[in-house]
Amino acid sequence: MSAREWLDKDFYRELGVSSDASTDEIKKAYRKLARENHPDANPGNTEAEKKFKAVSEAYGVLSDSDKRKEYDDARALFGSGRTGGGFGGFPGGTGGPAGGFDLGDIFGQGGNAQAGGGFGGLGDMLGNLFGRRGAPGAAGGAHRGQRGSDVETDVRIDFAEAVKGATLPLRLSSPATCGTCGGNGARPGTAPRMCTTCSGAGLVTRNQGAFAFSEPCPDCRGRGQQIDDPCPECAGEGVSTRTRTLTVRVPPGVDNGQKIRLAGQGEPGKGGAPAGDLFVRVHVNGDDLFGRSGNDLTITVPVEFTELALGTTLSVPTLDAKVSVRVPAGTASGRTLRVRGKGIAKRDGAQGDLLVTLQVVVPAKVEDDAKAALEKYADAVAEHDPRPEITALLRERGA
Repeated sequence: MSAREWLDKDFYRELGVSSDASTDEIKKAYRKLARENHPDANPGNTEAEKKFKAVSEAYGVLSDSDKRKEYDDARALFGSGRTGGGFGGFPGGTGGPAGGFDLGDIFGQGGNAQAGGGFGGLGDMLGNLFGRRGAPGAAGGAHRGQRGSDVETDVRIDFAEAVKGATLPLRLSSPATCGTCGGNGARPGTAPRMCTTCSGAGLVTRNQGAFAFSEPCPDCRGRGQQIDDPCPECAGEGVSTRTRTLTVRVPPGVDNGQKIRLAGQGEPGKGGAPAGDLFVRVHVNGDDLFGRSGNDLTITVPVEFTELALGTTLSVPTLDAKVSVRVPAGTASGRTLRVRGKGIAKRDGAQGDLLVTLQVVVPAKVEDDAKAALEKYADAVAEHDPRPEITALLRERGA
């Protein structure tokens, strides 16, 4: 698209954030809108698909600190994207007040197009936004592409899969290299040709008195190539929204919220540039028995009072077997015992432990024989005070 079309877009409004929003706020807004408008969640809904593409485009610029700065600078220069007014710091242009010049001319509504040099200060800034650096060279100058945007998606796995690792199929609908034309935008059997307007540079220079301004070539839209017979699938863009299935290897010990990077599986690049990356955020379901603390597995085991008082050996489950845990006599309720090497084994060789917390269970109903035994025990320990600190405090207070 032309620079005018690009600057007319309000990427902050697309994401519903303010122009001073933080990176985290921009990312949060993008994820919410991408989930709501994802093609998989809205089959056949063309409006949702358009919104999905729009927020992806906005995020691609605002998530990149360099692109965002250049975009903000350009918006400030042209009055926040409204390119019809006068140039900031100059009188209004022709067709505007006080007879200066109209910014519409800078964006291709007047003047002669020339491929070549010039001051190019504004062109440099706009060129950076389109993935190129510097003003265009002479005829035959090399056109530089733009790396594809990174893509984020989410996957949910069970607790055991997070601990042991898993290989999962991932179905993803996102912009991808067109399968019909291979990304060059031309109908199979044909090929793009070098743009004669910009001589392949992708930029043209328009002279405005003492100034020369560069902008993306209006004939090739900054690509440096022209397509006479566009691909029927992608209409010459080289990119189409496709549903594809990828295989994601989840490493052992992955934690909830952790991201897995799949290099080169994001949006395809433009002009031969590499594709972006795909980041898969992992969400881990809870488990009925086990918890997690770093690399350690945690489990709470109910026990009888007599088992703690007299000591015992417990059989405790792990994720794939069981272990024997010795409980010393006189162990307090709530104590945690550590079983070395029975926790989470990570890919880097780190090995966690199994943490077993003992918790006394009190029966809701006591049978007659058990009740008699407990009463006898209570008489035997009647002289023992289980809470001496509290008793002493009460005495001090005259209770």
